[in-house]
Amino acid sequence: MATHDLVKMFDSSKIRVVWDDEQEKYFFSVVDVVGVLTEQQTARSATIYWAVVKKRLKEEGADELITNCKQLKLVASDGKRRETDVADLEGILRIIQSVPSKKAEPIKRWLAQVGSERFRQLQDPERSIEQAILDYRRLGYSEAWINQRIKTIEIRKGLTDEWKRSGVESELDYASLTDIMYRAWSGMNAREYKKYKGLRQESLRDNMTNVELMLNGLAEAAATEISQERNPQGYNETAAIANEGGEVADAARQNLEQRLGRSVISSRRAVNFTTPPDELPLPKDPNEEEEITDIGK
Repeated sequence: MATHDLVKMFDSSKIRVVWDDEQEKYFFSVVDVVGVLTEQQTARSATIYWAVVKKRLKEEGADELITNCKQLKLVASDGKRRETDVADLEGILRIIQSVPSKKAEPIKRWLAQVGSERFRQLQDPERSIEQAILDYRRLGYSEAWINQRIKTIEIRKGLTDEWKRSGVESELDYASLTDIMYRAWSGMNAREYKKYKGLRQESLRDNMTNVELMLNGLAEAAATEISQERNPQGYNETAAIANEGGEVADAARQNLEQRLGRSVISSRRAVNFTTPPDELPLPKDPNEEEEITDIGK
């Protein structure tokens, strides 16, 4: 399942969302939605309430809905990915019916709006870029970083289009070509680079500094220009050009490092240079009992 993490806002509350490219649908964090509906103040209290709702749904004969809830790793407030129950729009609407709340109707309308907005984005790529900018802002990235990240997204799209034209279409080949470029300019492949930054499933590019983004963008832009000039055919010829693109960026990196007297390949990641998001704050004491409001309703 090819997915993309997002953060959507309902009033002032953040709801984590995943877009599934294959199924072309959103999956919403159940705990986040339940937390908004019941006004629970922490992830722990919302999780406990969700357990009560699951029991209620089973009693109502909605076992299939519980079974269909997927578990995906979503980013928590500490920046780590944790297994989280998610449900598609139909499943979330069914869950809302089992949660007495004055916010039920407003959130239903909000969910419908989110779904329709995504399909407008698919028809108009500019909307997708606008949404990405909003999401990065909400996660605390600076305007300079966001501008650079959006530009590199455009550059990457141009490169993958060129790869397709050259007869390379496999996702595995794309990953291999990307590794070739990373190694050529940084000395590491994607796996090694992520390990250096202390990342696991997080996006490497979303954890690059401005300079790293620019160097990677230079590598991809150079590879695109060289490929358009030479018209490679197949993976092997394309791989050679990917390496050349990386070498162009490596030359720029070495030049800059000589002037700075230090490496620009950084172990810093997003948590080190963004304002931490306020998504579902974790309780200080996991054993601490918290008041759960409205469970008996």
